[in-house]
Amino acid sequence: MLNSQDWRNDTAGLSAGQFAIVGADPNAEEVMRPHITYLQDAWRRLKQNKLSMFGLVLLCILTVMVIIGPIISPYDYESVDPVIKNQPPSAEHWFGTDSLGRDYFARVWQGGRVSIIIGLSGAAISAVAGCIYGGFAAYFGGRVDTIMMRIVEILNSVPYLLVVILLSLVLDSKGIGTLLLAMTLTGWCSIARLVRAQMLQIRSSDYVLAAKLLGVSPLKIVVQHLIPNTFSVIIVAVTFRIPSYIFGEAFLSYVGLGVQAPQTSWGALCSQAQVGLVFHPYLMFLPAGAIAMTMLAFTLLGDGLRDALDPRMRR
Repeated sequence: MLNSQDWRNDTAGLSAGQFAIVGADPNAEEVMRPHITYLQDAWRRLKQNKLSMFGLVLLCILTVMVIIGPIISPYDYESVDPVIKNQPPSAEHWFGTDSLGRDYFARVWQGGRVSIIIGLSGAAISAVAGCIYGGFAAYFGGRVDTIMMRIVEILNSVPYLLVVILLSLVLDSKGIGTLLLAMTLTGWCSIARLVRAQMLQIRSSDYVLAAKLLGVSPLKIVVQHLIPNTFSVIIVAVTFRIPSYIFGEAFLSYVGLGVQAPQTSWGALCSQAQVGLVFHPYLMFLPAGAIAMTMLAFTLLGDGLRDALDPRMRR
């Protein structure tokens, strides 16, 4: 039997190179994927959606033209010249002129400012009101939730066209403020229901219960904990609401209940162009095409954001 000294002598002739590690990956601790945040990963997935990127590029182009269009035009959108009325598109007037001799290029992009401002402002107001209302309904629950949701259902059943007519008569105004007030008076209801449904799923989370035990007020819990955790759903909902507000404004302006002269919008331009549609169709196609492209851009972008912000689709 070999003692410890004999064993050392027996193995002394072996070198370390004669031993090899079998079954272990030398790169096991190497980071194969760089660390990225949630928003960076959402942007990466959004860039992979070609339709959404097309919508984003189209939206950027429309936004730039709405901003600089009336500026680069050599004519003011309110300037009237009966001598050049109803001229087709030319090198001098890129989109032609209308029945009063006003430059149509300047009027189309000036009208786009009003339409997009109403769309963005209406969606933002609806999002804020809907988030707060739906957050409190989900936080308190029970009878409070039932009463608040019944109020939402009642408001949601009122046609906004009737609201616009009533507000126009009561306030004796048909300006942008009245139109925006009428559209947002009931427009927040759908976002409130969506936010409530999402917050009902997370109100029993540990961090919410911990905040309650620490004595945090319900307002801070809703604003600081519940709403931020439904932010992705809110962004997608707002993106889809913007086209509906733009189309709603266009419809109301088309029937004469929207923006009034001297202001203009894409809907007002379509309403004015319907008289000479047979003889001057470009007067209708240009603002109508701008409305269609804007709604398409927001819809494609919203569809891509819905997929990009969904953590369940992360690879």
